[in-house]
Amino acid sequence: MTTPRLKTVYNEELRAKLMEKFSYANEMMIPKLEKIVINVGCGDAVSDSKKVKSVEAELAKITGQRPVITIAKKSNAAFKLREGMPIGAKVTLRKNQMYEFLDRLVNIALPRVRDFRGVSAKSFDGRGNYAMGLKEQIVFPEIDYDDVADVRGMDIVICTTAKTDEEARELLSGFNMPFKIN
Repeated sequence: MTTPRLKTVYNEELRAKLMEKFSYANEMMIPKLEKIVINVGCGDAVSDSKKVKSVEAELAKITGQRPVITIAKKSNAAFKLREGMPIGAKVTLRKNQMYEFLDRLVNIALPRVRDFRGVSAKSFDGRGNYAMGLKEQIVFPEIDYDDVADVRGMDIVICTTAKTDEEARELLSGFNMPFKIN
């Protein structure tokens, strides 16, 4: 098994740049990627339970890993939602799969987004994690446009070990994340 390209970039170039820029006392203080969580909600699964299966299959194609079906924690009569009903799917990527997914997201999927001008640089949570959303899953080349019944969005959360947003922004910029210039 080969090492992912972004992992090699991180180990050979990015760690040294981050160490120099933030002048860390210890190499263990250098921020790194921890995990990437992809979540797809499927609100119309209330009326048709087969929709969750299609969401699960698409997410498995995109990530290369079997997703976990998320279920409703509480009933809500306004949405005809009952406790325990399947309402979406999520995947947590770590290690090599995480680097492969980030590489495909930054270099293939994001440039295919319509009217793309960069991702927001304000989507950090204050603790070094970055959250973004995509409006449609068809930007990934693994998804065949003809097989898609419904266009769905997804939430992508990139968790890092960075203590501040500035450190996390510098880490993701090193991976060529296209941030908007304000």
